[in-house]
Amino acid sequence: MKRSAAFIAILVGLSAFAQPALYNSGNLRIHDQGQLGFHANLINDGIFDDNLGLVGFYGPSFLEVSGALNPVFFDVEIAADGGVILNTSVSVRNNTNFVSGDFRTNKAQPQLFYEFLQDAFFVGESNISKVDGYASMSGQQTFTFPVGDVTEIRPLILNSEAVNAFSKCAYFYEDPNFPSTFSPFNTQIRPRTVEAVSTFEFWRLEGTVTSTVTLSWNARSNLSLFSEEVGNILVMGWNKAARQWLPLGNTAAGGDLNAGFVTSAPFVPDDFEIITFGSLAIAEELLTLDNYYISPNGDGINDFLQIPELDQSPNNRLEIYDRRGLKVFQMDNYQDQFTGISNVENMVLNRGIGLPEGLYYYIISMDDLDLNFQGFLFLER
Repeated sequence: MKRSAAFIAILVGLSAFAQPALYNSGNLRIHDQGQLGFHANLINDGIFDDNLGLVGFYGPSFLEVSGALNPVFFDVEIAADGGVILNTSVSVRNNTNFVSGDFRTNKAQPQLFYEFLQDAFFVGESNISKVDGYASMSGQQTFTFPVGDVTEIRPLILNSEAVNAFSKCAYFYEDPNFPSTFSPFNTQIRPRTVEAVSTFEFWRLEGTVTSTVTLSWNARSNLSLFSEEVGNILVMGWNKAARQWLPLGNTAAGGDLNAGFVTSAPFVPDDFEIITFGSLAIAEELLTLDNYYISPNGDGINDFLQIPELDQSPNNRLEIYDRRGLKVFQMDNYQDQFTGISNVENMVLNRGIGLPEGLYYYIISMDDLDLNFQGFLFLER
Protein backbone atom coordinates (compact mmCIF):
# COMPACT_ATOMS: atom_id res chain seq x y z
CA MET A 1 0.00 0.00 0.00
CA LYS A 2 2.64 2.49 0.97
CA ARG A 3 4.69 1.83 -2.14
CA SER A 4 1.63 2.23 -4.37
CA ALA A 5 0.74 5.57 -2.80
CA ALA A 6 4.21 6.89 -3.48
CA PHE A 7 4.02 5.71 -7.08
CA ILE A 8 0.67 7.44 -7.63
CA ALA A 9 2.16 10.67 -6.32
CA ILE A 10 4.82 10.51 -9.03
CA LEU A 11 2.26 9.94 -11.77
CA VAL A 12 0.05 12.79 -10.59
CA GLY A 13 2.97 15.11 -10.46
CA LEU A 14 4.02 14.28 -13.99
CA SER A 15 0.50 14.45 -15.39
CA ALA A 16 -0.60 17.68 -13.70
CA PHE A 17 2.42 19.70 -14.78
CA ALA A 18 3.26 17.97 -18.09
CA GLN A 19 6.98 18.05 -17.32
CA PRO A 20 9.59 15.37 -16.54
CA ALA A 21 9.56 16.11 -12.81
CA LEU A 22 7.75 15.42 -9.59
CA TYR A 23 6.41 18.72 -8.28
CA ASN A 24 5.63 18.77 -4.57
CA SER A 25 3.70 21.78 -3.34
CA GLY A 26 1.92 20.05 -0.47
CA ASN A 27 3.04 17.61 2.20
CA LEU A 28 4.74 14.53 0.77
CA ARG A 29 5.87 11.75 3.13
CA ILE A 30 7.57 8.38 2.80
CA HIS A 31 6.48 5.96 5.52
CA ASP A 32 8.56 3.26 7.22
CA GLN A 33 9.65 0.59 4.72
CA GLY A 34 8.37 2.76 1.86
CA GLN A 35 10.44 3.27 -1.27
CA LEU A 36 10.32 6.16 -3.71
CA GLY A 37 12.39 6.02 -6.86
CA PHE A 38 13.14 9.11 -8.92
CA HIS A 39 13.71 8.63 -12.63
CA ALA A 40 12.84 12.29 -13.21
CA ASN A 41 13.61 15.61 -11.56
CA LEU A 42 12.27 16.72 -8.17
CA ILE A 43 10.89 20.21 -7.66
CA ASN A 44 10.18 20.64 -3.96
CA ASP A 45 8.11 23.67 -3.00
CA GLY A 46 6.29 21.89 -0.18
CA ILE A 47 6.95 19.94 3.00
CA PHE A 48 9.05 16.83 2.37
CA ASP A 49 10.97 16.32 5.60
CA ASP A 50 9.11 13.77 7.76
CA ASN A 51 10.37 10.69 5.98
CA LEU A 52 11.30 7.09 6.67
CA GLY A 53 12.08 4.44 4.09
CA LEU A 54 14.22 4.85 0.99
CA VAL A 55 14.55 7.50 -1.71
CA GLY A 56 16.48 6.45 -4.80
CA PHE A 57 17.77 8.36 -7.82
CA TYR A 58 18.05 6.15 -10.87
CA GLY A 59 18.68 6.29 -14.60
CA PRO A 60 21.36 6.73 -17.26
CA SER A 61 21.22 10.55 -17.44
CA PHE A 62 21.46 13.32 -14.87
CA LEU A 63 18.63 14.35 -12.56
CA GLU A 64 17.99 17.61 -10.73
CA VAL A 65 16.64 18.54 -7.30
CA SER A 66 15.34 22.10 -7.02
CA GLY A 67 12.64 24.13 -5.33
CA ALA A 68 12.06 26.58 -2.52
CA LEU A 69 12.37 24.06 0.34
CA ASN A 70 15.09 21.53 1.16
CA PRO A 71 13.93 17.91 1.28
CA VAL A 72 15.06 15.76 4.21
CA PHE A 73 15.34 12.03 3.50
CA PHE A 74 15.96 9.00 5.71
CA ASP A 75 17.81 6.53 3.46
CA VAL A 76 19.12 7.58 0.05
CA GLU A 77 20.50 5.58 -2.85
CA ILE A 78 22.07 7.01 -6.00
CA ALA A 79 22.44 4.93 -9.14
CA ALA A 80 22.11 7.70 -11.69
CA ASP A 81 25.09 7.56 -14.02
CA GLY A 82 24.78 11.22 -14.97
CA GLY A 83 24.64 12.31 -11.35
CA VAL A 84 22.14 14.36 -9.37
CA ILE A 85 22.50 18.13 -9.59
CA LEU A 86 21.48 19.84 -6.38
CA ASN A 87 19.99 23.28 -7.02
CA THR A 88 18.72 23.18 -3.47
CA SER A 89 20.35 21.46 -0.51
CA VAL A 90 19.38 17.91 0.45
CA SER A 91 19.66 16.37 3.93
CA VAL A 92 19.78 12.72 4.97
CA ARG A 93 19.10 11.30 8.44
CA ASN A 94 20.44 7.78 8.06
CA ASN A 95 22.27 5.98 5.23
CA THR A 96 23.44 7.13 1.82
CA ASN A 97 24.27 4.30 -0.54
CA PHE A 98 26.63 5.44 -3.31
CA VAL A 99 26.33 3.12 -6.33
CA SER A 100 26.99 5.26 -9.41
CA GLY A 101 26.81 8.94 -10.20
CA ASP A 102 27.71 11.95 -8.04
CA PHE A 103 25.65 14.34 -6.00
CA ARG A 104 26.83 17.58 -7.61
CA THR A 105 26.68 21.11 -6.24
CA ASN A 106 27.87 24.37 -7.77
CA LYS A 107 31.11 25.19 -5.91
CA ALA A 108 30.54 28.87 -6.61
CA GLN A 109 27.39 28.58 -4.43
CA PRO A 110 28.62 27.14 -1.11
CA GLN A 111 25.15 27.58 0.40
CA LEU A 112 24.16 24.47 -1.57
CA PHE A 113 25.32 21.17 -0.10
CA TYR A 114 24.52 17.52 0.54
CA GLU A 115 24.04 17.30 4.32
CA PHE A 116 24.63 14.36 6.64
CA LEU A 117 22.59 14.97 9.79
CA GLN A 118 23.37 13.58 13.26
CA ASP A 119 24.05 9.82 13.09
CA ALA A 120 23.94 9.85 9.27
CA PHE A 121 26.54 7.75 7.45
CA PHE A 122 27.29 6.42 3.98
CA VAL A 123 28.55 3.33 2.15
CA GLY A 124 29.88 2.56 -1.32
CA GLU A 125 31.68 5.84 -1.98
CA SER A 126 34.13 5.59 -4.89
CA ASN A 127 35.59 7.43 -7.86
CA ILE A 128 32.30 6.93 -9.71
CA SER A 129 29.98 7.90 -6.87
CA LYS A 130 30.58 10.62 -4.25
CA VAL A 131 29.83 14.30 -3.60
CA ASP A 132 31.31 16.53 -6.28
CA GLY A 133 30.86 19.85 -4.51
CA TYR A 134 30.03 20.72 -0.91
CA ALA A 135 29.16 18.05 1.63
CA SER A 136 28.19 19.04 5.16
CA MET A 137 27.53 17.31 8.46
CA SER A 138 25.94 18.36 11.73
CA GLY A 139 25.83 16.88 15.22
CA GLN A 140 28.91 14.70 14.74
CA GLN A 141 32.40 14.79 16.22
CA THR A 142 34.29 12.59 13.77
CA PHE A 143 33.35 12.40 10.13
CA THR A 144 34.79 11.54 6.73
CA PHE A 145 33.61 13.85 3.96
CA PRO A 146 33.10 11.74 0.78
CA VAL A 147 34.10 14.59 -1.51
CA GLY A 148 36.01 14.73 -4.78
CA ASP A 149 35.87 16.07 -8.30
CA VAL A 150 34.37 14.65 -11.46
CA THR A 151 37.18 12.09 -11.76
CA GLU A 152 38.26 10.99 -8.28
CA ILE A 153 37.11 10.78 -4.69
CA ARG A 154 39.40 12.79 -2.37
CA PRO A 155 38.01 12.37 1.14
CA LEU A 156 38.88 14.51 4.15
CA ILE A 157 38.70 12.99 7.65
CA LEU A 158 37.71 15.45 10.39
CA ASN A 159 38.41 14.52 14.01
CA SER A 160 37.15 17.24 16.37
CA GLU A 161 37.60 17.85 20.07
CA ALA A 162 33.82 18.21 20.51
CA VAL A 163 30.63 17.69 18.53
CA ASN A 164 30.31 19.99 15.53
CA ALA A 165 27.09 21.95 15.25
CA PHE A 166 27.89 22.23 11.54
CA SER A 167 30.86 21.61 9.27
CA LYS A 168 31.24 21.72 5.51
CA CYS A 169 33.85 20.59 3.00
CA ALA A 170 34.58 20.57 -0.74
CA TYR A 171 37.53 19.40 -2.83
CA PHE A 172 39.11 21.40 -5.67
CA TYR A 173 41.50 19.94 -8.23
CA GLU A 174 42.88 23.40 -8.93
CA ASP A 175 46.00 25.48 -8.47
CA PRO A 176 45.36 27.68 -5.39
CA ASN A 177 47.23 30.48 -7.17
CA PHE A 178 44.41 30.52 -9.76
CA PRO A 179 41.24 29.19 -8.09
CA SER A 180 37.93 29.26 -9.91
CA THR A 181 35.75 30.43 -7.01
CA PHE A 182 38.13 32.29 -4.66
CA SER A 183 40.64 35.09 -4.72
CA PRO A 184 44.21 33.83 -5.30
CA PHE A 185 46.22 32.19 -2.52
CA ASN A 186 49.84 32.93 -3.43
CA THR A 187 51.85 29.79 -2.65
CA GLN A 188 55.05 31.85 -2.40
CA ILE A 189 53.79 33.61 0.74
CA ARG A 190 54.95 31.04 3.27
CA PRO A 191 57.48 30.70 6.12
CA ARG A 192 61.14 29.94 5.37
CA THR A 193 60.72 26.59 7.10
CA VAL A 194 58.33 25.48 4.34
CA GLU A 195 59.91 24.33 1.08
CA ALA A 196 56.75 24.44 -1.06
CA VAL A 197 52.94 24.44 -1.09
CA SER A 198 50.99 22.24 -3.50
CA THR A 199 49.81 23.89 -6.70
CA PHE A 200 47.64 20.94 -7.76
CA GLU A 201 44.72 20.67 -5.32
CA PHE A 202 43.12 21.97 -2.14
CA TRP A 203 40.17 21.50 0.19
CA ARG A 204 37.78 24.10 1.59
CA LEU A 205 36.80 23.16 5.16
CA GLU A 206 34.48 25.09 7.48
CA GLY A 207 33.99 24.48 11.20
CA THR A 208 34.29 26.21 14.56
CA VAL A 209 35.57 23.32 16.71
CA THR A 210 39.30 22.65 17.17
CA SER A 211 40.07 19.61 15.04
CA THR A 212 42.67 17.60 13.19
CA VAL A 213 42.30 16.60 9.56
CA THR A 214 43.69 13.67 7.64
CA LEU A 215 44.34 14.18 3.93
CA SER A 216 45.35 11.45 1.50
CA TRP A 217 47.20 11.76 -1.77
CA ASN A 218 47.71 9.72 -4.91
CA ALA A 219 49.82 9.93 -8.06
CA ARG A 220 47.73 12.86 -9.34
CA SER A 221 48.83 14.92 -6.33
CA ASN A 222 52.42 15.04 -7.69
CA LEU A 223 53.98 15.20 -4.23
CA SER A 224 57.34 14.07 -5.59
CA LEU A 225 57.64 17.45 -7.34
CA PHE A 226 58.01 19.30 -4.03
CA SER A 227 58.98 16.73 -1.40
CA GLU A 228 61.72 14.11 -1.28
CA GLU A 229 60.25 12.02 1.53
CA VAL A 230 56.93 11.37 3.22
CA GLY A 231 58.23 12.55 6.60
CA ASN A 232 58.57 16.11 5.25
CA ILE A 233 54.95 16.33 4.06
CA LEU A 234 52.61 18.43 6.21
CA VAL A 235 49.20 20.05 6.04
CA MET A 236 49.23 23.72 5.07
CA GLY A 237 46.45 26.29 5.50
CA TRP A 238 45.88 29.81 4.16
CA ASN A 239 45.35 31.82 7.35
CA LYS A 240 42.60 34.43 7.06
CA ALA A 241 44.16 36.88 9.53
CA ALA A 242 47.82 36.59 8.47
CA ARG A 243 46.97 36.36 4.73
CA GLN A 244 49.66 33.74 4.19
CA TRP A 245 50.23 30.01 4.21
CA LEU A 246 50.95 28.56 7.64
CA PRO A 247 51.91 24.97 8.52
CA LEU A 248 49.20 22.96 10.30
CA GLY A 249 51.64 20.26 11.25
CA ASN A 250 52.29 16.58 10.74
CA THR A 251 51.30 14.36 13.67
CA ALA A 252 51.12 11.18 11.57
CA ALA A 253 52.04 10.23 8.02
CA GLY A 254 52.29 7.02 6.03
CA GLY A 255 52.68 5.52 2.59
CA ASP A 256 55.01 6.72 -0.13
CA LEU A 257 55.10 9.69 -2.49
CA ASN A 258 52.64 8.00 -4.87
CA ALA A 259 49.98 7.20 -2.27
CA GLY A 260 49.73 8.00 1.41
CA PHE A 261 48.21 10.18 4.10
CA VAL A 262 49.11 12.92 6.57
CA THR A 263 47.34 14.09 9.73
CA SER A 264 47.56 17.68 10.92
CA ALA A 265 47.98 19.10 14.39
CA PRO A 266 44.82 20.58 16.00
CA PHE A 267 43.52 23.84 14.51
CA VAL A 268 40.23 25.71 14.05
CA PRO A 269 39.04 25.24 10.44
CA ASP A 270 37.31 28.62 10.25
CA ASP A 271 40.67 30.34 10.83
CA PHE A 272 41.76 29.17 7.37
CA GLU A 273 40.36 29.70 3.89
CA ILE A 274 41.67 26.50 2.31
CA ILE A 275 44.06 23.66 3.17
CA THR A 276 46.41 21.49 1.12
CA PHE A 277 49.78 19.73 1.22
CA GLY A 278 53.15 21.33 1.85
CA SER A 279 56.69 20.17 2.53
CA LEU A 280 59.23 21.15 5.15
CA ALA A 281 62.42 22.77 3.95
CA ILE A 282 65.32 20.32 4.04
CA ALA A 283 67.48 21.16 7.02
CA GLU A 284 70.87 22.34 5.88
CA GLU A 285 74.08 21.99 7.84
CA LEU A 286 74.03 24.54 10.62
CA LEU A 287 76.12 27.56 9.71
CA THR A 288 78.18 29.07 12.52
CA LEU A 289 80.81 31.80 12.66
CA ASP A 290 83.83 31.83 14.98
CA ASN A 291 85.53 34.42 17.12
CA TYR A 292 88.51 35.80 15.22
CA TYR A 293 92.11 36.89 15.79
CA ILE A 294 94.10 39.30 13.60
CA SER A 295 97.65 40.62 13.96
CA PRO A 296 98.34 43.07 11.10
CA ASN A 297 102.16 43.15 11.46
CA GLY A 298 103.10 42.27 7.88
CA ASP A 299 104.27 38.71 8.55
CA GLY A 300 101.63 37.27 6.24
CA ILE A 301 99.79 35.50 9.07
CA ASN A 302 96.41 36.81 10.24
CA ASP A 303 97.16 40.20 8.71
CA PHE A 304 93.48 40.75 7.86
CA LEU A 305 90.06 39.53 8.97
CA GLN A 306 89.09 36.57 6.83
CA ILE A 307 85.56 35.07 7.05
CA PRO A 308 85.30 32.23 4.48
CA GLU A 309 81.59 31.64 5.18
CA LEU A 310 80.74 34.97 3.53
CA ASP A 311 81.37 33.28 0.17
CA GLN A 312 77.93 31.70 0.66
CA SER A 313 76.32 35.14 0.81
CA PRO A 314 77.98 37.74 -1.44
CA ASN A 315 75.31 40.21 -0.34
CA ASN A 316 76.44 40.82 3.22
CA ARG A 317 77.27 43.55 5.71
CA LEU A 318 80.03 43.65 8.35
CA GLU A 319 80.11 46.07 11.28
CA ILE A 320 82.85 46.17 13.97
CA TYR A 321 82.54 47.94 17.35
CA ASP A 322 84.98 48.59 20.17
CA ARG A 323 84.29 47.75 23.83
CA ARG A 324 82.55 51.11 24.35
CA GLY A 325 80.09 50.40 21.55
CA LEU A 326 81.72 52.83 19.09
CA LYS A 327 81.50 51.66 15.49
CA VAL A 328 85.00 51.51 14.00
CA PHE A 329 84.45 49.65 10.73
CA GLN A 330 81.62 49.08 8.27
CA MET A 331 81.61 47.32 4.90
CA ASP A 332 78.90 46.07 2.54
CA ASN A 333 79.76 42.90 0.60
CA TYR A 334 82.88 42.33 2.72
CA GLN A 335 85.89 40.60 1.12
CA ASP A 336 88.84 40.56 3.58
CA GLN A 337 89.30 44.36 3.73
CA PHE A 338 89.68 44.84 7.51
CA THR A 339 93.34 45.17 8.55
CA GLY A 340 92.83 46.97 11.84
CA ILE A 341 92.19 50.39 10.26
CA SER A 342 88.93 52.27 10.90
CA ASN A 343 86.93 53.43 7.90
CA VAL A 344 84.17 55.20 9.82
CA GLU A 345 84.08 58.97 10.39
CA ASN A 346 83.73 59.19 14.18
CA MET A 347 85.79 59.75 17.33
CA VAL A 348 88.53 57.22 16.52
CA LEU A 349 91.92 58.58 17.71
CA ASN A 350 95.19 58.17 15.76
CA ARG A 351 93.29 56.79 12.79
CA GLY A 352 96.39 56.60 10.64
CA ILE A 353 98.34 54.20 12.88
CA GLY A 354 95.38 51.86 13.22
CA LEU A 355 93.06 50.82 15.98
CA PRO A 356 94.50 50.04 19.40
CA GLU A 357 95.10 46.49 20.47
CA GLY A 358 92.22 44.89 22.27
CA LEU A 359 88.86 43.12 22.08
CA TYR A 360 86.24 44.12 19.53
CA TYR A 361 82.91 42.62 18.52
CA TYR A 362 81.34 42.20 15.11
CA ILE A 363 77.83 42.00 13.61
CA ILE A 364 77.34 40.26 10.25
CA SER A 365 74.22 40.18 8.09
CA MET A 366 74.14 37.49 5.38
CA ASP A 367 71.28 38.74 3.22
CA ASP A 368 71.28 35.87 0.70
CA LEU A 369 70.68 33.35 3.49
CA ASP A 370 68.56 35.63 5.68
CA LEU A 371 70.98 35.01 8.57
CA ASN A 372 72.57 37.28 11.18
CA PHE A 373 75.58 36.66 13.43
CA GLN A 374 77.59 38.41 16.09
CA GLY A 375 80.82 37.52 17.85
CA PHE A 376 84.24 38.76 18.98
CA LEU A 377 87.59 39.44 17.44
CA PHE A 378 90.93 40.22 19.11
CA LEU A 379 93.29 42.72 17.51
CA GLU A 380 96.94 42.33 18.44
CA ARG A 381 99.68 44.74 17.46
